[in-house]
Amino acid sequence: MHRLILMRHAEADARTPQGGGDIDRPLSVRGRAEAAAIGRALAARGFKPDLALVSAATRTQQTWQQVSETFGEVPLQIIEHLYDADATTLRTEVEINEDQSGCVLVLAHNPGIHQLAVDYLVESAASNAILEKFSGGFPTASCAIFNVDAAGRPTFEGWLTPSAL
Repeated sequence: MHRLILMRHAEADARTPQGGGDIDRPLSVRGRAEAAAIGRALAARGFKPDLALVSAATRTQQTWQQVSETFGEVPLQIIEHLYDADATTLRTEVEINEDQSGCVLVLAHNPGIHQLAVDYLVESAASNAILEKFSGGFPTASCAIFNVDAAGRPTFEGWLTPSAL
């Protein structure tokens, strides 16, 4: 793996569908638009994933559908245990799949996705200015992008948020 993209799902409806739970909440209209815009922004910057690891939640799968329209076919793994996963679980999944593809996109939920991004930033001795960008949280449909060296060490490459597009 030479690049890792950590992404939070786009904005979901606040309502849980009748007969469903939190895992079943779909994207809002705004969420669909944000996800599509982030997909276009990733593609414009040359950040096409070779593998997408996506939580089993409806909102993450719908986010991926919107994002992936820009990329065409990308191998996809829908992974049950990424739903509401903590940073350790997410990191383990990255490590399991790091040798499978050049660019891996992990699409999951807060707080785990935010914590994993911060963990990688701290481990790579990111500057205070970069750490400050993440102090306000990890907004919906946002992406933290990392270069990964041959030893598997990530370094910060970029931060995309819908509000900055």
